[in-house]
Amino acid sequence: QVQLVESGGGLVQAGGSLRLSCAASGSTFSWYVMGWFRQAPGKEREFVVAISRSGDSTKYADSVKGRFTISRDNAKNTVNLQMNSLKPEDTAVYYCAAGGVSSYYSKSYAYWGQGTQVTVSS
Repeated sequence: QVQLVESGGGLVQAGGSLRLSCAASGSTFSWYVMGWFRQAPGKEREFVVAISRSGDSTKYADSVKGRFTISRDNAKNTVNLQMNSLKPEDTAVYYCAAGGVSSYYSKSYAYWGQGTQVTVSS
């Protein structure tokens, strides 16, 4: 079992940047594929990005491709999400997730953090 804690959310103007971090504990971090999802008010949770166990493979949602970058440090048990050129439509609660396969589907991830709010003002 793994526990996940996100940090780094906040309020930023459109065009700005934020860096989210997710700290893992309780299990061997490198066993897990890591993902970020987000959920805006009144909308379903949606896939943002995933990274493989070793960090050598990533997949991005089309909506964030070229603006967001995921990375992981297995020695520090952390995964980060660098978000640049933020848009108001990026406003959501962002969740870190851990699972066994790299997937666009939230059901593939067994462990979730509590989420961190990202608000982008226009």
